Amino acid sequence: MAMSASELEAMIKDALPDAEVLIQDLAGDGDHYKATIRSAAFAGKSRVAQHQMVYAALKGRMGGELHALALETSAR
Repeated sequence: MAMSASELEAMIKDALPDAEVLIQDLAGDGDHYKATIRSAAFAGKSRVAQHQMVYAALKGRMGGELHALALETSAR
């Protein structure tokens, strides 16, 4: 079962309330997304740490409901 873009955005915003989130469905199938995320919570963190924060927000759905997620993260 695929995950909707709005559900993906909501999960990220739940974990990072100040985040600006832009979701793009790359294949039109609800399984392949690109997320561009800006959040003050990323300040001072490595790109790997920023991405880990996003994956943690997805609560284990990556690799199941969500097959592929390209991430672009930055601090505000």
